Amino acid sequence: MWTYVAQELPKLVMAEFAVLEEKQGITGHSMGGHGALTLAITLPEQFKSVSAFAPIANPCASDWGRKQLGAYLGTDETTWTAHDASLLMAELGFHNPVLIDQGTADNFYDLLRPQAMADAITARKQAATLRMQSGYDHSYFFIQSFMEDHVKFHAELLK
Repeated sequence: MWTYVAQELPKLVMAEFAVLEEKQGITGHSMGGHGALTLAITLPEQFKSVSAFAPIANPCASDWGRKQLGAYLGTDETTWTAHDASLLMAELGFHNPVLIDQGTADNFYDLLRPQAMADAITARKQAATLRMQSGYDHSYFFIQSFMEDHVKFHAELLK
């Protein structure tokens, strides 16, 4: 998925639409939000903005995340940190704006570990907006409710 999202998909979009290579932002939900954050943090020269809805923020520190990382990456935990958005934010930061929305009624809240991302953002003095949306869960209604904000966020930064 990494090469598809970071290389193949942008080439396809640029070939079909009037999009400039230097004007890329990325967003995602849940695991996709985690992917958006890890890609942006790792490739800041490519992605000028990043946003996420209820991202899996710190998989290395949750039982569910550790199970998934082990299944995908094997048992060598030293390779996992390159795929943990909060650890990457703490280590590298992201020198472009970040927008994250998290629902307070998300049934996966404890597994997502948004506080770890908030702590990493604070420690790095990262330009970021982390919004806790009261009463929202992990559903597509949550995404639909705030998607316009995310589109405007990226549009303003990429114009």
